[in-house]
Amino acid sequence: MRFLSRRLVMPNDLNFAGSLFGGRILEWIDEEAYIFAACQLDTKSLVTKHIGAISFETSAYQGDVVEFGLGVKQVGRSSVTLTCVVRNKQTKQNICVADDIVFVHIDPASRQPQPHGKTKEQLDSIKIETPE
Repeated sequence: MRFLSRRLVMPNDLNFAGSLFGGRILEWIDEEAYIFAACQLDTKSLVTKHIGAISFETSAYQGDVVEFGLGVKQVGRSSVTLTCVVRNKQTKQNICVADDIVFVHIDPASRQPQPHGKTKEQLDSIKIETPE
């Protein structure tokens, strides 16, 4: 699992109870997973097809820094399946785990699935710079 990006929990990210709103974290997961998949497959022509099991484990609060860990779980002919762990940067406690996030590579003109030409072995060997 590579922890690649971070976000600061701001007041507009909070729910009525003063903790990070579940909808906001799901928005962030979809965005971060898309960026990761697009970089791995070297394409922008991806759509989110499916987000599987989502488990909320602990809360995050205003001022917390959360970080996103992403990994390739499976690679299909035109799809890639990821796992995302969101954790508190300081405590390292998992806030949320989203499993089976599926992106499909599409042809920009026809919007139909198109092979991306990558294998899991190729994606696992990609060197990624991580923030310090």
